[in-house]
Amino acid sequence: MLPLASGNIGGMPRSQKATDAIVKALRTYGLGYPGAHTKSPWPGHLDVAVKDKTFGYLSIEGEPLRCSFKLPSASAMALMLPFATPTEYGLGKSGWVSATFGPNDEVPVELLKTWMDESYRAQAPKKLVAMIGVTQADAKKTPTKKKSPAPKKRK
Repeated sequence: MLPLASGNIGGMPRSQKATDAIVKALRTYGLGYPGAHTKSPWPGHLDVAVKDKTFGYLSIEGEPLRCSFKLPSASAMALMLPFATPTEYGLGKSGWVSATFGPNDEVPVELLKTWMDESYRAQAPKKLVAMIGVTQADAKKTPTKKKSPAPKKRK
């Protein structure tokens, strides 16, 4: 997990490459969810989706850091932050929030991961949401139904 990125990393002025590492880390985080995959609907985006429903719009490396998430619960609070705006194209009406950062801005990575989590849970099928935190070994174990004892015969 990446801490807040600051304007100065290792004594060097912050470059676009610092935000590249953050967007890459966010994408990797999103791909850790059950059924998650990348989706590139148009140039300048490499988004994360589940069952072909996008849950995280993410800019690509080399571009300014911009991301959007569906926040049915947290959108009102999120929009109070200076870097957050309702997502364009009418998505803001459905609770989508976009965050945009310049190369010298602090990026609250953990907050963005929290937003990605809420967005995944809003977009993913319930079966996949139920699998969050389940290891592959656990998923292979199918619970065995115990048979109810046969009713006793009365004499």
